[in-house]
Amino acid sequence: MASGNFLGLGIDAGGTQTRWALAGPDGVIYAEGDTAGLSALQMSSSDGRASVHATFTALTQAVLRHGRPQGVRAGLTGFGGESAQLQSWLAELLGIGLDAVTLCNDIEIAYLGCFTPGQGYLVYAGTGSIGAYIDANNVFQRAGGRGVMLDDGGGGFWIAREALRSIWRIEDERPGAWQASPMARAVFAYVGGDDWAKSRQFIYGQERGEVGKLALAVAASVDADPAALAILQAAGVELARLARALTERFGVRPVALSGRASNLHPAIAQAMRAALPDNIDLTPTTCLAHHAAARLAANDLRHP
Repeated sequence: MASGNFLGLGIDAGGTQTRWALAGPDGVIYAEGDTAGLSALQMSSSDGRASVHATFTALTQAVLRHGRPQGVRAGLTGFGGESAQLQSWLAELLGIGLDAVTLCNDIEIAYLGCFTPGQGYLVYAGTGSIGAYIDANNVFQRAGGRGVMLDDGGGGFWIAREALRSIWRIEDERPGAWQASPMARAVFAYVGGDDWAKSRQFIYGQERGEVGKLALAVAASVDADPAALAILQAAGVELARLARALTERFGVRPVALSGRASNLHPAIAQAMRAALPDNIDLTPTTCLAHHAAARLAANDLRHP
């Protein structure tokens, strides 16, 4: 447990999981944990707002068992700048002032966990996908990250959707073919059955983070099913497109590949590397965004 008045709380909220950490002024992480995923996009409905508030409540209760932070840096997926309600909830639940809570997009936090501004490009593949660059003037530049309904190629939701699309197209032509496919068997086991009603409910009735978790079943089938391998390789090509887009706009810089979906299987990073020019340095990384956010929050307290 840290002493003094410099406990910073970092929050990394994604569609699949929300992680938090407490850091002291020395940058040491004193506590961390996780709770359910959330998205700022949920704030558009009453049910979504209730879900976000419940997640914040569970998170802050866990945090307060370790100490009361004096500052918060929170990165939320889907965040577009509308911070008043979210900021108010966190301040109230933690018993701190509104001005002690800083919110931003989760990718900005993830970037700062890997690079200083102007240093490199982050390609992040979680439930969705995005290429990010914070330039030397601290301006956030992006490629992709348009949401799972429009794109987010190479992310967990995209992988899940591609798997279900492939399986059901084959079923259209050869009903029952799924039984000979290790990937289809794993996918249907995950969604709860092999009839269309189960798949329909899963893909259309779940939060995007829950759908994205199906990518785990696809990755688990890679060694036994060429169709699963092809989908993950295609995911790597999609992620390479994001890196190339940033390189074409801002010049050659190192690229970091991060996010839970990017770590599903080595085939993703291998395919991404093969799809990039040789002069681009690609490094898969496990930068912990909630740690970076906590250290930023603690640093804000030291240098207000």
